[in-house]
Amino acid sequence: MGTTAVIGTAKGGFILRSDDRRTWSVEGPLFKGWKLTTTSRTPAGTYLAATASDVYGTAVHRSRDLAEWEQVETGPAWPAAAEGGGNGEARKLKQIWTFGHGGNRTYAGVDDAGLFASDDDGVSWTPVDGLNEHSTRSGWFPGAGGLCAHAVLVDPADPKRLWCGISAVGVFRSDDGGASWTPKNEGIPIVIEDKSCKDIGRCVHGMVADPKDANTIYRREHVGVFRTRDGGEHWERIEHGLPSWFGFPIVMDVPTNTLFLAPLESDEYRMPVDGRLSVYRSRDGGDSWEDASAGLPAEHAYVGVLRGAMAADQDGGVYLGTTGGQVYVSSDGADSWQTLPVTLPRVLSVEVYPS
Repeated sequence: MGTTAVIGTAKGGFILRSDDRRTWSVEGPLFKGWKLTTTSRTPAGTYLAATASDVYGTAVHRSRDLAEWEQVETGPAWPAAAEGGGNGEARKLKQIWTFGHGGNRTYAGVDDAGLFASDDDGVSWTPVDGLNEHSTRSGWFPGAGGLCAHAVLVDPADPKRLWCGISAVGVFRSDDGGASWTPKNEGIPIVIEDKSCKDIGRCVHGMVADPKDANTIYRREHVGVFRTRDGGEHWERIEHGLPSWFGFPIVMDVPTNTLFLAPLESDEYRMPVDGRLSVYRSRDGGDSWEDASAGLPAEHAYVGVLRGAMAADQDGGVYLGTTGGQVYVSSDGADSWQTLPVTLPRVLSVEVYPS
C-alpha cells in the first residue's frame, strides 16, 4: 500500500506520493495561486479541499481522485449582516480551517469562528447555530491568527458527541449533535478575560483525541500543553521533558498511542528553540516527552510549524511542513527523519492518505 500526502500552502497544493515512504514523486500545484488551507476525506471516500483568496473568497472543492475537482455551489457562508465577527465587526468567511467527520456528517470549522455541517458528502452546507449563535459569542475575540474554529473532534462511538476548539475562545462540547454547546476549559489559564463569562477567553492552538477513548483529548494552548481524561471536564498540564510548551500542532499515531508535537521558543519568538527544528514524542499519554529529532536541522532553522502542518499516517509515518516551505518525513515513528527535495510556499496543512 502506498502513501499520498497533500501539502496545502499559501500558493496552492502539492501532492507527494510514495510506495515506500522513502522515494517520493511531487505533483502540483493544485489551485495555483490560491491558499489551500486544508484537505480531508469523507466517510464516503470523497476528497474535500478548502481554498481561500483575499480577492475571490473561500470555496470548497470535491474530488474522487485528487486529480479532477469540482467547486460546490452551496458552501459555508455567513449572512451578509451577521454580527459577532470579533472586535465588534460583522462576520466574514475568511477561510475554512478544518474538516471533521462523524457518522455520515462532515463539519467545517471556519474563520470568522463557527461551524457548518454537510449531510450530503460535502455538496451543501448549513450553519450549526447551536455553536454559531452561542450565548457567549459577544465575548469571542480573535487571536493572532484570527477568530478561528480550527479543531473539530467527533466521538467515533457516538457521532452526536463532539468538541470544537476556537482561538482565542476555548473548547466547547456538544452531547446532542450540535444543538447545544457548553464551554469545557476548567484548568486552562485565561488569556483574554471576558468579565461576562469566565468560561471562555482561552487560546486553543491544537487538539487531538484518542479514538479508542474519546474522553482522552490532548490540547496545545497559548499557555501550555494539557490533557483531559473526562471529555473536557478537567484539564491538567503535561509538559515534563519539553524544552518549551509553546507551539501549535499535536498529532497521534493511534496504533502505538504515541503523541508528537513540534515546540517553538515562545509567543514572542515563534521559532524553534535555539534555532534547532525539533519534534518531541510521548509514549505514555503525555506524562513525559523525549526528543525525536534525528535528521532534522540541528542549527540555523528559524522557521515555524503551523497548527495544521503536521500529520501521522497511523503506520509509523510522521510528516512535518514549515513556514519556510521545507517538508520532512519519518517512516519509523520519528526515530529518524528525511528531508524531501522540495521547497514549497509557506506550508499551511499536511494531510496523509493511504493509496
